[in-house]
Amino acid sequence: MGLFNRKSSKVSNDSKSIPPNSPRISSTPLKSPAPSKLTNGGTFSTVSLTDVTLPRPPDPNIDPAAYLRSIYAVRERSRYIFDKAKRHQLSHFEVDMSMFSKTAEYVVAIIKRDYAPDYLSIPQHGRWQHFDVGGRPRVDQMIATWPLTVDNQERTRRLIDLFLVSVLLDAGAGTRWSYKSKESGKFYRRSEGLAVASLEMFRAGTFSSNPEQPCQVDGPALRRLTADQLAKGLQVSEENPINGLEGRAGLLSRLADALNNQNFFGDNARPGNMLDYLLSHPSTRASSVPVIPVPTLWDVLMDGLAPIWPSSRTTIGGTSLGDAWPCRSMPTSPPAQPWETIVPFHKLTQWLAYSLMVPMTKIMHIQFAGADLLTGLPEYRNGGLLVDTGLLTLKDADMKRGLKAYRENSRLKGQPGMEVVPLFTTDDDVIVEWRAVTVGFLDELLGEVNRMLGLEMGDGLTLAQMLEAGTWKGGREIAEVSRPNTKEPPIMILSDGTVF
Repeated sequence: MGLFNRKSSKVSNDSKSIPPNSPRISSTPLKSPAPSKLTNGGTFSTVSLTDVTLPRPPDPNIDPAAYLRSIYAVRERSRYIFDKAKRHQLSHFEVDMSMFSKTAEYVVAIIKRDYAPDYLSIPQHGRWQHFDVGGRPRVDQMIATWPLTVDNQERTRRLIDLFLVSVLLDAGAGTRWSYKSKESGKFYRRSEGLAVASLEMFRAGTFSSNPEQPCQVDGPALRRLTADQLAKGLQVSEENPINGLEGRAGLLSRLADALNNQNFFGDNARPGNMLDYLLSHPSTRASSVPVIPVPTLWDVLMDGLAPIWPSSRTTIGGTSLGDAWPCRSMPTSPPAQPWETIVPFHKLTQWLAYSLMVPMTKIMHIQFAGADLLTGLPEYRNGGLLVDTGLLTLKDADMKRGLKAYRENSRLKGQPGMEVVPLFTTDDDVIVEWRAVTVGFLDELLGEVNRMLGLEMGDGLTLAQMLEAGTWKGGREIAEVSRPNTKEPPIMILSDGTVF
């Protein structure tokens, strides 16, 4: 089958299943500063985001931990390594800039195949599309089962509950795991399989301590959830193993503790209660269309969920930084300050932000100022695209080291042993450098992709749209073609389920 002739099913935007007092759900992507548009041609109340003042980033010389945990630091610190890439000064990768345009052409071909000519219909990258795999509007169908007494605010709380847990479970599942939907009997794998599994567990009340309200997530239920119960919900067995089961269970257990923060999550410890916090926050502009600064949402996710990350992560002054790692391509300390050696990514937090903004926008019509502060996600699909298209090539010494690690890992029960690729741990310098370069190249690709699509500056795709329709999908598809048996990326990451 040709690489560009497989047309994916577009996500259904059919809102007929939504109760009549619900607003029509739109797939309009988040886009700042332009006003949001509905897919039926109407518009929400025009709201200007240009006059929303965003907070300045923390000063790293005064509070380095706060800076490295901020969304501002991801792009700024990755840019340092990306600039080295353009000067051919990376520690672990060769860069062939002659392949940049070909990489962009590949991304454009996929976008045209699936969306031409209606490019602005592309949804933003988020979890919602994974729930609707196969063109089945599972989220809309679930909402339609709720009583009409459930208002839009509570609908949004419930979706935030679901999306947050589902994103935290969305680490690489491995090549052998699949999930059989209890609803349709169909099998799903990888991110879509985890999405369908988590949605069906959510509807069954797995994450709720209230038997009268199964469709919610709360701390007491997560505290009681064991790894064995999670394995049962995900249909894990010796014949159907999943990577990082214990890591996922640990994340949910620590989430139960994080939800004790009543300031963010209320006295019933639900993730969805962050909606009330955000709407009442002083930085939120109250109007017919509420406007929330992205840094305000970011602070809720970073501060409210800080307890969920493993204590072994990188720290500054005793403060855990989460998904942030030292890298040899960063300045050396001394003479540089210790914080300057670290590059943050906060991939899961960004994936959460992208995903949670969608139901808030679709159902509550909330707008987000500063959405362009979020970066392309530094993970193995986007990064794998750059390697499989020849833009990045792992240097020989690292290739040998990674292949040796792969062979050793393949001796373990249940681990792949075919289509050999280099293997590294999450904190390996190769992986950190690769992820930083990925952030930079995704920014560069956005401009080139829009140019090739003939989209003007004000009407071009957002980064989130390109991730959804182009680079993430393209990274997966080129991996399937290049390694049809395992469908793994060109560089494998040995992860505990708390980063990827």
